Amino acid sequence: MEKRPTKFCKESLVIKTSRVFPSDTNNHNTLFGGRLMTYIDDTASISASRHCRTEIVTASTDSVDFLKPIKNDHSVCLESYVASTGRSSMEIFVKIIAENLKTGERYLAATSFLTFVALDNNGKTVEVPLVEPETEEQKRIHAGAEARSIARKIRLKENQLLAESLSTNIPW
Repeated sequence: MEKRPTKFCKESLVIKTSRVFPSDTNNHNTLFGGRLMTYIDDTASISASRHCRTEIVTASTDSVDFLKPIKNDHSVCLESYVASTGRSSMEIFVKIIAENLKTGERYLAATSFLTFVALDNNGKTVEVPLVEPETEEQKRIHAGAEARSIARKIRLKENQLLAESLSTNIPW
């Protein structure tokens, strides 16, 4: 049996920084949650691609926890990397840091976990490299991966059961 290669979290690191403009904000003068979710999926997808160097698809957005609002005229910096892997799946952690550009104050605004699956050119799943954390933060995130995976599988089964009971008929 061939041993799977191992990569470090830093090899999939993506950092994206954007300024928050008025057109990016809602009626509370804070960044639209949907805009942030687009940034999250974008950076996470690049991390997944860097890790496996194959086609990838988003399997799930496991969580997006909005901790503090990101205001107009602040910047938003997303840091993403592969935190753990399964056979063909990759769990991506995204840390969202906002910065008041006038004062320099930086704060953790949100965190997110997503799962991506690696595919070959025919759309079949392929094995991905293992991942090894190096920093204390990466080790802490990596240590919780098994519990998050179990919770993700339970949630998926529950959602599949729910989907079987839902109608696709338009109610009017």
